[in-house]
Amino acid sequence: MHELGITQNIIAIVSENAQNKKVQRVLLEIGKLSAIMPEAIRFCFEICAQGTIVEGAILEIIEIPGTAKCRQCGTTFPIDKPFGICECGSVQLDLITGEELKIKEIEVEDLCV
Repeated sequence: MHELGITQNIIAIVSENAQNKKVQRVLLEIGKLSAIMPEAIRFCFEICAQGTIVEGAILEIIEIPGTAKCRQCGTTFPIDKPFGICECGSVQLDLITGEELKIKEIEVEDLCV
């Protein structure tokens, strides 16, 4: 399960960017064509966050649908696999969305003293 290593990297990046503040929420964007299973990330997140400033944070995941653009006719259309065929018959496609893995937002605790 490569999601474990990916989740460990997400926790490390979030921790580094939180500037020693307790993380409340993490928002990820995961493309449906990325070969990353959001449910596996959810499963690993709690385990990987234990003992870090990310422990207890809410994980939100937005799944980004796949879209492709045909190189032959220029049509943009939804796609559910990293390969496909355009209505014009061309298989020469450029993937536009769906391969993302982004840490979109990090919400940290704001301490008032």
